[in-house]
Amino acid sequence: MTATRILVTGGAGFIGSRYVRALLGPGGAADVDVTVLDKLTYAGNLANLAPVADDRRFSFVRGDICDGQLVDKLVAEHDQIVHFAAESHVDRSIEDSDDFVRTNVVGTHTLLRAAARRVDESLVFVHISTDEVYGSIAEGSWPETDPVNPNSPYAAAKASSDLLALAYHRTHGLDVRVTRCSNNYGPYQYPEKVIPLFVTNLLDGRKVPLYGDGLNRRDWLHVDDHVRAVELVRNGGRPGEIYNIGGGVELSNVELTDRLLAACGADRTMVQRCRTGRRTTAATRSTARRSAASWGTGPSGTSTARWRRRSAGTGSTAPGGNRCGGTTADRGGPGCPGCPGGASGRAGLPPTTLPPGARAGPPP
Repeated sequence: MTATRILVTGGAGFIGSRYVRALLGPGGAADVDVTVLDKLTYAGNLANLAPVADDRRFSFVRGDICDGQLVDKLVAEHDQIVHFAAESHVDRSIEDSDDFVRTNVVGTHTLLRAAARRVDESLVFVHISTDEVYGSIAEGSWPETDPVNPNSPYAAAKASSDLLALAYHRTHGLDVRVTRCSNNYGPYQYPEKVIPLFVTNLLDGRKVPLYGDGLNRRDWLHVDDHVRAVELVRNGGRPGEIYNIGGGVELSNVELTDRLLAACGADRTMVQRCRTGRRTTAATRSTARRSAASWGTGPSGTSTARWRRRSAGTGSTAPGGNRCGGTTADRGGPGCPGCPGGASGRAGLPPTTLPPGARAGPPP
């Protein structure tokens, strides 16, 4: 049987690397060859792919999804694209949105344009997006039929990429399938996001920031469940469809903080109240089939704390990012004084020896 050739963009990041490890790991797909295309920005780390680096079915290309020549070449060599690559931090997008527009909009368009040039109409394009595109909701959850109403430059850039992808389906007949997930958590997550940031700070004896009244609510999805749902969509999704992927567990920021405090053996004295936040709810009505994953009971923080303790115990940085202990105001953002690499966030990562456009993989 001929193997399905899958191009995974952003495959050295948190979610993309978990997807690749799942594809090529025990119980994964036996009939696939996987190429990861990743620029290796601050959130990308080759260490995330170490478990599959020697797999004969795996190869890595360091490159930019905005590089039209490189993208044209790679898309022509593959049967399917699973597009994770994105700038994804809300606070960073507020400080400077240039990279978000470039990567999320222009980069996605570069991929779509290359895919539309393919004569072979069997190419599948799975576009990974976020429930942030829906904006905020006072209560309840969003179905896929709701219009996008983004609040941040990050969400607006992702909504734009969603609309471009769906337009390429309608205009060019491209088999595009869009997934929109809720908040992910799990091992290897870069510590600018709330769960690894809180866990890392607490393990270091630092306080954690709680904004406003802490009653903002979010739906939480473990990264393992997310990648199972993405596989369902890749294998059985319908062209032109949007699939919400939620964990089914909503927690207020206070409830989440309490769980993380308990997991790290800390109490409320380790919480620092910060500027007033806006009370919103963000929840997706998940229509990815529940059989895609054994949905859990939401984040207790225990597995993440255990994993962070193992990383800290070796005196090394956790794969996927630095052990961030930045100030409350920085929240792990650019120039975070707790990160040895400052705004670059690359301190402690293995040296990158691949020049842009270079391909690496196991010996043939």
